[in-house]
Parts: sequence; structure tokens; C-alpha cells
Amino acid sequence: MARAARVGSNVGMLDVFRTGSLVAAALTTGLAAGLFSAYAYSVMPGLGRTDDRTFVMGMQRINVAILNAWFALCFVGALVFTVLAMALHLPGSGHSVLPWIVAALVLYVAVLAVTFAANVPLNNALDAAGDPDRMTDLAGVRQRFEAAWVRWNIVRTAASVAAFGCLLWALVLHGRVA
Repeated sequence: MARAARVGSNVGMLDVFRTGSLVAAALTTGLAAGLFSAYAYSVMPGLGRTDDRTFVMGMQRINVAILNAWFALCFVGALVFTVLAMALHLPGSGHSVLPWIVAALVLYVAVLAVTFAANVPLNNALDAAGDPDRMTDLAGVRQRFEAAWVRWNIVRTAASVAAFGCLLWALVLHGRVA
């Protein structure tokens, strides 16, 4: 009887960790998707309506300000919690949930790939262009940055929103199984 209670308790704890990791994955992925979406529908259109100096300076300041613990928690947490949720759903009765978690992970890895292959190098090039007050070709700096950055941000926005949707559906299915 004591052994059965211990086994039942371990299964109960595993389900708590499965649920918790899935909620954390959905929450952090949703926050990352919201951030990228906000750039797509407000930040970049707003900056797009400014003069070259304001645009370049604004993006340079944003690129510095965004590197903080809250951003790191969401950006990296989405990956870590999704991997953890996947690992915890491998054993047991999480088979209907697992494909949705894997799909979310693949989509979020695409977000990371786009970010590190496209958006970060563009940010670095914008920063390397120097102080906007000393630039001789502000329009050229902006032109080399803006359209490409916006295009790649839309790609990572779509992928992160899709990943978030997959994790939300995984939560629905998890609730049905539990």
C-alpha cells in the first residue's frame, strides 16, 4: 500500500511539472510573440514615419534597452520551457500533446535562427554605423537596415505566433488528458 501511494504521488508530481512547464512555455512564447508583433504593428510603422536621424537613433537606443533580464527571460525561457515540456511529455500519456509541443519547438527554433542570422546582424550593423549626429549618409544607413529588418521581423512574428498557438492547443489537449 505504501509503495502504491509513493508511485501515485510520483505520477502526480510529474503531472504538476508537465503542466507547469507547458504553462511556462506558453507564457514565455506568448510574451516573445507579443513583443515581435508589437514591433510589426506599432514600433516599426511608428518609426517609419520619422526622419532618418530619429529612426536610426531610435532603433539604436531600442537595441540597447531591450537587452535586459525581462527580455532574456521571455526570449530564452520560451526555448528552455518548451524543451522541458517536451521532455516531460515524452513518457506516459502525453502522446496527443507531444506533437504540438514539438511543432512549437521547431517554430521557435526558426524564430531564434531568424533572429541570430538576420535581425541581430542588422542591429549590429546599425550600431556600428555610429552616432547619427556624425553620420554623413543617414538615409543610406536607414535604407540598408529598415526594409530587411522589418521583413525578417514579420517572419519571426509569424513563427512565434504559430508556436504560441501550438502551445495553447497543447494546453487544451493536456487538460483533456489530465
